[in-house]
Amino acid sequence: MKKALILASLLVASPVLAADHYTVDVTHTWPMFEINHLGFTTQRGRFNQSSGKIELDIAAKKGSVELTIQTDSLDMGFEKWDQHMKAEGFFDTEIHPTMHFSSKNLRFKGDKVVAAEGDFTMLGVTKPLTLTVSNFRCAPHPMNKKQTCGADISATLKRSDFGMTKYAPAISDEVKIIVPLEATLD
Repeated sequence: MKKALILASLLVASPVLAADHYTVDVTHTWPMFEINHLGFTTQRGRFNQSSGKIELDIAAKKGSVELTIQTDSLDMGFEKWDQHMKAEGFFDTEIHPTMHFSSKNLRFKGDKVVAAEGDFTMLGVTKPLTLTVSNFRCAPHPMNKKQTCGADISATLKRSDFGMTKYAPAISDEVKIIVPLEATLD
């Protein structure tokens, strides 16, 4: 009985460590992609609207990521090309208004996140995707003083795996994803 009371008092007195919760800073997070265009150039596009949540427990080396991208916010640099890429055969934004990445498995090297293994959904198709995380850093933001984490995220996927086959292989099947991401502690 005495041991049970001591154990109970230790549990009550011990702080429960919980993960920190972050909200993606939409003004500093722009998912982008690169794709070879007809063998001539690397074309780039970006999505101007995204949102997400990150849960991070650095001490326990655990966390999760939820990132949603609004496909209609696609920006290729001029309106006619934007509309072409938003149409059926490419992002088909009327039927598929979002893309989504979800991960409950972050990989760490020391105290730094180096990868996120999860599922990516595009055009209604969900496939496993591992994001490489570089330049990971958490610190008080120098301007707003709030705890902020940031990183550069990248991955490569085959668009045909998600049903986007228009003009392949003339327009490359391989697409590089690049996301500068910042998130602020809730």
